[in-house]
Amino acid sequence: MGDSRAQTNRQYGEHLSRHQNLSAETEMCEDLVSLIRAELLQNADAQTQESAQRFFREPVRLYGVRTPVVREIARRHFRSIRHLEKTEIFELCEALLKTDYNEDAIVAFDWSYALRRSYAPRDFQVFERWVASYINNWVKCDTFCSRSLGTFVEMYPAYIQNLKGWATSENRWVRRAAAVTMVPSARRGRFLGEMLEIVDLLLGDPEDIVQKGCGWLLKEASRCHQQEVFSYIMSRKGEMARIVLRYAIEKMPHDMRRMAMER
Repeated sequence: MGDSRAQTNRQYGEHLSRHQNLSAETEMCEDLVSLIRAELLQNADAQTQESAQRFFREPVRLYGVRTPVVREIARRHFRSIRHLEKTEIFELCEALLKTDYNEDAIVAFDWSYALRRSYAPRDFQVFERWVASYINNWVKCDTFCSRSLGTFVEMYPAYIQNLKGWATSENRWVRRAAAVTMVPSARRGRFLGEMLEIVDLLLGDPEDIVQKGCGWLLKEASRCHQQEVFSYIMSRKGEMARIVLRYAIEKMPHDMRRMAMER
């Protein structure tokens, strides 16, 4: 009887300890998010908010803080959490993303990028959820995909196959993410064949924000593979939107640009 009671008491103590730890972690998360949001609001101004809004066609939630200031706030607060487990930091990132403010998202995505040396394959599930759930404008898309997610697929290129699936998503931001995620690889001349397969899937996309992503990707790929990208453009220009074409040839010599633009 005594042993059974002692075991019950021990189990209750362990349960209470876990509950207290979970409560403490939740409280810390809420406190830090509130602190960062308060600091962002202190640095906000209406003029910055108004001028930033002009870069978006859709209404976007903005405090009105200049990006260098946001990034300095992100760096400073990351020093206070860098000792935490990666999963705990990802939870903080997600809490920031849930506010839907651009500046909070920049902080979250800067933190996720700061963890890049510890990326593991299982992180893709987290990143994919963020793209589907929280990315709703081009700043969020490009900040996350051209850094954190782009680095991830360079480290684990098997996941490029997943990006091909994104290219057929009903969500235009997921489709743009499929292209923009390949930008870091394109800059370094990697995965050209896979990249062109993704562009092929997106060429007929009805959204110009997706088309611009394709054009950007082709432009970056042309830095290392100019002739290959030019040949691709010439073989596809009949089905390629002009906006894709203009972005794609931006860094090419004049003669190539002229030939590409000829109807």
